[in-house]
Amino acid sequence: MRILLTNDDGIEAEGLACLERIARALSDDVWTVAPQTEQSGKGRGITLTEPLRVNQLGEKRFAVTGTPTDCVVLAVNDLMGDQRPDLLLSGVNRGHNVGEDVSYSGTVAGALQGMAFGIRSIALSQSLERFHDAVTAHWETAEAYAPPIISRLLAHRWEDGVVMNLNFPALAPEAVTEVEVTRQGFREAGEMHAVKRTDLRGRDYYWMSFRGTKQQHAEGTDLRAMDEGRISVTPLHIDLTHRPSVNDLKGLLGGAPPKTVAAA
Repeated sequence: MRILLTNDDGIEAEGLACLERIARALSDDVWTVAPQTEQSGKGRGITLTEPLRVNQLGEKRFAVTGTPTDCVVLAVNDLMGDQRPDLLLSGVNRGHNVGEDVSYSGTVAGALQGMAFGIRSIALSQSLERFHDAVTAHWETAEAYAPPIISRLLAHRWEDGVVMNLNFPALAPEAVTEVEVTRQGFREAGEMHAVKRTDLRGRDYYWMSFRGTKQQHAEGTDLRAMDEGRISVTPLHIDLTHRPSVNDLKGLLGGAPPKTVAAA
C-alpha cells in the first residue's frame, strides 16, 4: 500500500514525525509532501499568485512552499510519478480539529484534496490540554490508536466523497477507553474574535483569537467526545448544499427568471 502524508503544521512539526511512524506501521511505501512552513487555518487555499518551490529533503520526502492543498496536488500529479497513493493521511495536527474548525483546517483540507483525487483520505489531530508552546501533546496516544483504527476503516468500504476526521483526546493512551463515531458539532457564536494591540510605532494591529469559554456541547458530537476523553471519528463531506432549502426555493424561483420590478 502506497501512503501519502501531508499536514498544515509544516515539514518540521512533531505531529508529522508522529504521522510518519503511524504510516510505517501500515506500509513500507510512505511518501511525505508537506508545507515548508506552518499553514494552520489556511483551509483549502491554493497558491495562485506566486510560484511553488519544492525542496527534496530525502527519499520520498519533500517540502513545498505552499499550502496542504498545493502539496497534495504536486504529490499526486508530479512528485510521486505514475503510481498514485492508495491512502492519504493528513496531520497529526497539534490541537484538535472539531466543530467549525474543520472548515478552516489545513489538516482537513489536505484530506479533502486527496478525496477529490479519488484517494481514501483521513485527517488526524491530537487534542491539547491548552494551546501553548510549553504544552507537550500526547503524541503517543495518536500513535498507539491510529494504526488499528485506520486498518479497520480501510477494511470497510466508505462512500465516495467522504473523508474521515480522527481526533484523539488530550489524555495518555492508558486513560483512553472508548472510540465514538460522531457528527460535527458547533460552538456558540462569538467564540472567535480579534484582539487589538498597538505596536512600538503607535499603530494598531490585530491578532485573531478564540475566547476559550467553557461550553456544554451536544451529545454525539466531536466536541463532546473531546470534552469527555473519547477518540472521535467523524465522516465528513464537502457538499455544502442545504437540501431542504433547495426544495423550498424551487417553488419560488424555478422556471423563467423574474422580471425587474419597477421602482415605486
